[in-house]
Amino acid sequence: MDFFKYHAASNDYLVHAGELPFALSPAEISRTCDRHRGLGSDGILVPVLTQGEMPSVIIYNTDGSQAEKSGNGLRIFCRYLWDCGHVAAGEFQVHTAGGVVSCQVLDEGRNVAIRMGRAQFPDRNALEVNVQGRELRLNPVSMGNPHCVIFMDQPDEQTARSLGPVIEHLEPFPNRTNVQFVKVIDRHNLEVRIWERGVGYTLSSGTSSCAAAAVSRRLGLVEPQVNVHMPGGLIQIVLDENFEVLMRGPVRRVGRYSLDEESFS
Repeated sequence: MDFFKYHAASNDYLVHAGELPFALSPAEISRTCDRHRGLGSDGILVPVLTQGEMPSVIIYNTDGSQAEKSGNGLRIFCRYLWDCGHVAAGEFQVHTAGGVVSCQVLDEGRNVAIRMGRAQFPDRNALEVNVQGRELRLNPVSMGNPHCVIFMDQPDEQTARSLGPVIEHLEPFPNRTNVQFVKVIDRHNLEVRIWERGVGYTLSSGTSSCAAAAVSRRLGLVEPQVNVHMPGGLIQIVLDENFEVLMRGPVRRVGRYSLDEESFS
């Protein structure tokens, strides 16, 4: 079983390069993504390519569950399509479980821009909860997958690892949620730490960047153009008046890898 590996702002994904159907079980996906026993990645992307039809991608988290959408994963998938000659430099569309997105490969593959769709805010107000003795204000938002934005003075990895898994499983989020811990640096810059549903603490996330910027803009804290700073790198977000989100960020190809049956024995 062959894979191509790419990095996008320090999120790494394996792109399945073999024939369909993709036959790995959740346990085998977890083992493949394991950084000690497998190839090591934040997830697996499975292309579904049919002549004359829109490219589609299935996104697996490291625990074997499927994600509706992944910003970094989508940028990687677009770069893979471009590397393989399936798309050219113009704008094209990709189907995901979280909706259709419009994409463009830029700068000879070094960057990819994606129109991620409209940020959707629930009718209910922000949620006030107590988690591990801390009073938190949760701001839910959907980018085709669920997110929860929390503002604080100094987000850090320890906070994300401690509070993230609890918030992910709170009752208001029946499908679990991704969690963003956000500091507003100024009106054009956010600092973000991320707990990713089905993955854990992660160095960056495209949809989390979109979610953090959208909620910050809705609350009047930032301008329409926002730089989201994460430990893994920078992602640029542009929002229009309807909260349609354009995301732009880097992609780098790492190499090609193979697994055999012995890998799962």
